[in-house]
Amino acid sequence: MATDKEYPEKLLYDEAHKREHDQMMKDIEQRDILFNAVNDAVTLLLDADVDNFENALWNSMGLMARAVDADRVRVWKNYEEDGELFCTQMFEWSEGAHPTQGMKITIKTSYDKDLPGWKETLSRGQCINKIVSDMPPEGRGRFSAQGILSLLIVPVFLRGEFWGFVGFNDCHRERVFTKNEESILWSGSFLITNALRRNEMTQELALALEKAQAASQSKSNFLSNMSHEIRTPINAIVGMTMIGKMAHDTVKKNYAFEKIEVASSHLLGIINDVLDMSKIEANKFELSAVEFDFEKMLQKVINVIVFRVNEKQQNFKLYIDPKIPARLIGDDQRLAQVITNLLSNAVKFTPEHGSISLHINYMGEEDGLCEIHVFVTDTGIGISEGQHDRLFSSFEQAESSTSRRFGGTGLGLSISKQIIDLMAGEIWVKSKLGEGATFAFSVKLKSAPGEDIPSEPAVLKDIRILVVDDEAETREYFSALSQRLRIACDTAVDGSEALLMIKQNSKYDICFVDWKMPGMDGITLARKIRSAGASEPVIIMISAYDWITIEHDAKAAGIYGFLSKPIFSSDIVDCINTYIGAKFIGKKDTISQEFIESFKGYRILLAEDVEINREIVLALLEPTMLSIDCAANGAEAVRMIEGSPEIYDMIFMDIQMPEMDGYEATRKIRSLGLKKTGEIPIVAMTANVFREDIEKCLDAGMNSHIGKPIDYNEMLETLKKYLLRQ
Repeated sequence: MATDKEYPEKLLYDEAHKREHDQMMKDIEQRDILFNAVNDAVTLLLDADVDNFENALWNSMGLMARAVDADRVRVWKNYEEDGELFCTQMFEWSEGAHPTQGMKITIKTSYDKDLPGWKETLSRGQCINKIVSDMPPEGRGRFSAQGILSLLIVPVFLRGEFWGFVGFNDCHRERVFTKNEESILWSGSFLITNALRRNEMTQELALALEKAQAASQSKSNFLSNMSHEIRTPINAIVGMTMIGKMAHDTVKKNYAFEKIEVASSHLLGIINDVLDMSKIEANKFELSAVEFDFEKMLQKVINVIVFRVNEKQQNFKLYIDPKIPARLIGDDQRLAQVITNLLSNAVKFTPEHGSISLHINYMGEEDGLCEIHVFVTDTGIGISEGQHDRLFSSFEQAESSTSRRFGGTGLGLSISKQIIDLMAGEIWVKSKLGEGATFAFSVKLKSAPGEDIPSEPAVLKDIRILVVDDEAETREYFSALSQRLRIACDTAVDGSEALLMIKQNSKYDICFVDWKMPGMDGITLARKIRSAGASEPVIIMISAYDWITIEHDAKAAGIYGFLSKPIFSSDIVDCINTYIGAKFIGKKDTISQEFIESFKGYRILLAEDVEINREIVLALLEPTMLSIDCAANGAEAVRMIEGSPEIYDMIFMDIQMPEMDGYEATRKIRSLGLKKTGEIPIVAMTANVFREDIEKCLDAGMNSHIGKPIDYNEMLETLKKYLLRQ
């Protein structure tokens, strides 16, 4: 039996034991609550699909927060930028808030600057369990401003790497979270972030699958369209070939040849688009900068487009900012390709009698680069705003029905964007369905030294011209050019005003007269001028319509010549010089017979394995009176040169040939050790026309390159360069 002295000690022991027992039971109960909360949270996340994942994540975080009496839970994910570690808030739960709150929060927080010491502690796998008032001043201020009194930061590791952390905040009391809370919340945080990552991966896979399916469908549509696009010109070529063979008169044969030429050019354009696209996808699409005449580049583009414009009786307008330098440095062929593509689309998608304009502005020069903006506007079918972003993607057109109605491969705009990007520019579209479209782009090109305007010949001094056109743009263009050339120019809006001006001013050297004008057309005006008994002035008809349709009546009315709209300054100057009596400025497009016959007495070797290609070259060069020998492959070409090196003045060398290709043949000819074989011009004549193909030809020892299909004028210029250089 215990004594009175022993009883108080026993009583104290029993009370301590009871308190320990009660605390243990409380801890067990708290652990059970936490385990149940984590278990319920995991069950919610496992049962959730992609569509209701956000709600499940929200409820899961809420279960864990309430289990530890926390007011706020935040999930943060790490990322690295320029060698520095940052974290961004991915999701936030707080009592009474809506599940979507926090989903758009992206806070760029630096561990080094904003959370000193956290990276080291958390990356070691240790929690940060603090009362905010006990923290250093720099951390205390950050969290006190958010109303946080206590916090538990639990690190999360995925696949052994420090992925981020989950933060539990208490905004009502100061406390240190228990070891049980810390341990179980660690497990719960890991499960939550795993579920979050799993959901991200599921969404990424779904998006990737959707993109893959869309890409597959786009390419299927593309192949279907491509089959149609290729078969259509081939059908025309085959059909017109049969018609031409059966035709007994020259007119019908020539008609068939013209149609074959048009269909062949269209087919070549399709093939070029596909080849360009393959270069883009292989990251081998490059530009080749040369010095070029900006206006002449545009003339070539317009010559390609104007036939189709006239065929659809569309109104075409052109404006070129006179401040644009005459000569620029850049890839003129690719620039022309973009403008041609935009104009072709405008013509294609604009109905008959619609309007198309090409407007080119000079935006100034900076650091030696001229910025030029090009606008192609039409009154066509337009494009819905929702389709704008798709237009510049490969194999895409605005609507799936577009290719069926209008044709096309869906590659042109994608290629154009790549070209413009390489030229340090931008391309964009403004359009609404049914209200036409404006496609525009900017490029930066170097200005080249040279004349800004056509050279002023002596004959232009003291001459006087009259321009008669109801379009203000045409009158303004002539007036601006005349000021630059320092010649006198009057303008009239119609025939009546023109007759009055001729009567008052008596003498004009040359009149430019529009054909289609209200009240009195150009032919009627010309008759009235001539009926007054005046042999002067020279009258030139200007019109967007084909000269052939009006030539007979125009000449009968005393009209000397014709200028096609849109009009370029070089055309006007050449016309003035032609009909006033001075020589042409610059080179003529036509090649004189005297020039062609200047090659008589020269001998060349043609190395080409395809018989029809040899026939084409022989037929094209027949008027030159060149002596031409043929080799069927590279090995034969080497033997012929080795046997008689002195007799040949030049070699046209195909690349892809059996037995020995053109590269190897060139290297062997150059290595023969003879003076003639080391100096003889060797020109590649091949369908390999990419920049690296040309460079490969030059590296093999060739002097130059001509692409297939063969351009006759380019071939004659090459002959002139290497045969007539002395």
